[in-house]
Amino acid sequence: MMDSWATFGADLHLEPVGQGLRSGLMEALREAVRTGRLTPGTRLPSSRVLAADLGVARNTVADAYTELVAEGWLTARQGSGTRVAQRSAPRRTDPAAARSRPVRPGAGYNLRPGLPDLSAFPRTAWLKAARKALTAAPDEAFGYGDPHGRVELRTVLAEYLARARGVYADPERIVICSGFAHGLTLLGRVLRQRRVREIAVESYHLDLHTNLLTDAGLRTPCLPLDEHGSRTGEPAAMRGAGAVLLTPAHQFPTGVPLHPDRRAAAVDWARSTGGLILEDDYDGEFRYDRQPVGALQGLDPERVVYLGTASKSLAPGLRLGWMVLPRSLVGEVVAAKGVSDWMSGSPDQLTLAEFIASGAYDRHVRSMRLRYRRRRDQLVAALAERAPGIEVSGIAAGLHAVLELPPGAERSVIQAAAFQGLALDGLARYRHPDAPAARDALVIGYGSPSESAWTGALDALCRVLP
Repeated sequence: MMDSWATFGADLHLEPVGQGLRSGLMEALREAVRTGRLTPGTRLPSSRVLAADLGVARNTVADAYTELVAEGWLTARQGSGTRVAQRSAPRRTDPAAARSRPVRPGAGYNLRPGLPDLSAFPRTAWLKAARKALTAAPDEAFGYGDPHGRVELRTVLAEYLARARGVYADPERIVICSGFAHGLTLLGRVLRQRRVREIAVESYHLDLHTNLLTDAGLRTPCLPLDEHGSRTGEPAAMRGAGAVLLTPAHQFPTGVPLHPDRRAAAVDWARSTGGLILEDDYDGEFRYDRQPVGALQGLDPERVVYLGTASKSLAPGLRLGWMVLPRSLVGEVVAAKGVSDWMSGSPDQLTLAEFIASGAYDRHVRSMRLRYRRRRDQLVAALAERAPGIEVSGIAAGLHAVLELPPGAERSVIQAAAFQGLALDGLARYRHPDAPAARDALVIGYGSPSESAWTGALDALCRVLP
């Protein structure tokens, strides 16, 4: 049976530098055929689908297909679509060795967590919002601006966050930043100036965040973590910390929500010690089995800093994030931001403000919620059929899932995946150096593949599981 685009086993990942989009696409397709990534008979996606995946004009893809048909690399027949032509196989000195060689980086699928489906970025709706926002923008919007961020964006964010996430916010409490890492850097600087020496972190987390805090001169002891989230009710774990960094709606990477008793315990600790909770709500809008749990910040806006971004809901390339701050912190954070970064780009801020105000943001989130829920359901169903010994843990939420592995299997599965051109992360990748090794697992980012690549990525994953 002929392979289809969705199952042939590789994305193109084009980088047509210095040669034009069409030439770059043609060369990428030639290379894919030469190396065997596109085997004879493979049906390519339609020009419309591939153009959407790559973010180029449809005519660019159609012209590239036409020239490659003329050169003999592809064939095109009415009703049969565009396929890789039958060609003489290149001579290989050692076929067995070639098959066992790891696929070069970028040649296969990426199921690492941290990215949404970038091919789903709402280009048309975003462009419409940009036109309207820039047409109405005052001249001063193109100056150096206010380190708080544009008031238009802060105003619509205050309404949206109150409605969708239960955040107590008004525009004066919100500071726009260029993503979570930027916000955390600013907070680390301010807390260090306040003579805070330690910020407790979850025992499984993204090491980029602890590195940023360490760079600010802060120590990062870890909180124990179990199936109910971080154990915030244990005084010994919090002793000495002036703040704690939590992902309460959907813990990254273990995928569990913070238990209500532990949410209350964290707020009680902050009130009794004068500490702060830094709430990372990185994918709080994506809950599939019920309504998303409200933000922790609503329990005490003066003791919780709420941090959110457009990186998971839209795209990280926008570099747009926001902090909802206790009143006592606003001036210090604005001052810290003003030292090195007076503003995030006003045009994108104005566009996001219009995108939210018009309802396009809500529509996009609803659409992506359905897409990611479908992918998670397909992942669970595929495992039940092809790897019934593998359990999916954590709640039905977010853009990633945790796959529990037999003891000692994590490293070997990741190595086997690398030889198949499949990029995976193990749970150990996210463990705090002081946390005990508890279990073997994979952290699967089902959000990142494009629609055309998802079926093939899922098939590749099932092949390497024990």
